[in-house]
Amino acid sequence: MSFWAYMLRCADGSYYTGHTDDLERRIGEHQSGLVKGYTQRRRPVVLVWSQDFRSRAEALSAELQVKDWSRAKKEALIRSDWSALSEAAKPPARRSSRLDVSTSSTSARTERIESEPNPVRVEPASSEAEKRRRDIPKPVIVLVRPQLGQNIGKAARAMLNFGLTEMRLVAPRDGWPNPDAGPSASGADIVLEQAQVFDTVQEAVADCSTIYASTVRRRDLIMPVVTPEQMAEQIAATPARTAILFGPERSGLETEDVALSNAIVTVPINPEFGSLNLAQAVILLAYEWSKTSELAVPPSKEQEAPAPHAELEGMIVQFEQELTAKGYFFPASRMQATKNTLRTIFNKTGWSSREVKAIRGIVRALVNPPRSR
Repeated sequence: MSFWAYMLRCADGSYYTGHTDDLERRIGEHQSGLVKGYTQRRRPVVLVWSQDFRSRAEALSAELQVKDWSRAKKEALIRSDWSALSEAAKPPARRSSRLDVSTSSTSARTERIESEPNPVRVEPASSEAEKRRRDIPKPVIVLVRPQLGQNIGKAARAMLNFGLTEMRLVAPRDGWPNPDAGPSASGADIVLEQAQVFDTVQEAVADCSTIYASTVRRRDLIMPVVTPEQMAEQIAATPARTAILFGPERSGLETEDVALSNAIVTVPINPEFGSLNLAQAVILLAYEWSKTSELAVPPSKEQEAPAPHAELEGMIVQFEQELTAKGYFFPASRMQATKNTLRTIFNKTGWSSREVKAIRGIVRALVNPPRSR
């Protein structure tokens, strides 16, 4: 069985990425408006790229990878323009002018896309950061006998906030799908759409090698107890599939459920009030996992170069002159020591030229007469 990651161009020029196990049917649903949400409001839509994979996990990984790309990278992928894709992956300051030229002609791009007889089928390009993303194992979130659809939706929202998409439900009280889950998910539809339902915990974790039971209650079981941080580090260190169990809202996991796990994961919590909402528990552990993933790396931004020493010296001299005029250096015997202290303070910061100019402007505003309005 094959799975596909795909990208659509919408009527407003925006792009939508998704994945499916039946590409033809899914595209037809998008085009007819059966898929509610983003594409339904932006029809007509055109398939501009697709790629088949051996497993759903690989297709989902490719979807999430392409979805995070800039418009320039997506359009380079559609054109199979690998050099432009490589340029778009670089920080802005390191890009050549070729990228701007290749992405400037919207009409030319549109004409080419519409004339493609078949979708462009190419392997997604990857930078080192994107390769790390695919390699980082993502835990499965297992909700055991959840009671309220709203809480399932909120848990899905918490998962997607931190890059987790695989939810499994064990014997949900009100059945599945639950109409109350969607509104509470606040757009995390992909998690709910892909959620799998199982009758027992054993079935839900059958393909997982390491299982963590989330609980704050003491158990009469002799097994490792780890913190969320330790759990995240262990998950990141193994290529095997892992799962995190969360119990029903009212009572939490039963001891029999915990006994199926390899370790208990628990958070430091007020012993006099240990009640956590299901979604709160999910978001705490999902957040800890995210700190080991690519989400922990802030978007790259070019740092401003430090100002030349002459500019910094000019700012320091300006300060000294204005402070001298105000009689700041007193007594005179301490003047040089005080100046040395000020110079040390200003030399620590690594000011850029822009920052030096801003500070000098502030000093002038403080010592000069107010501007007339």
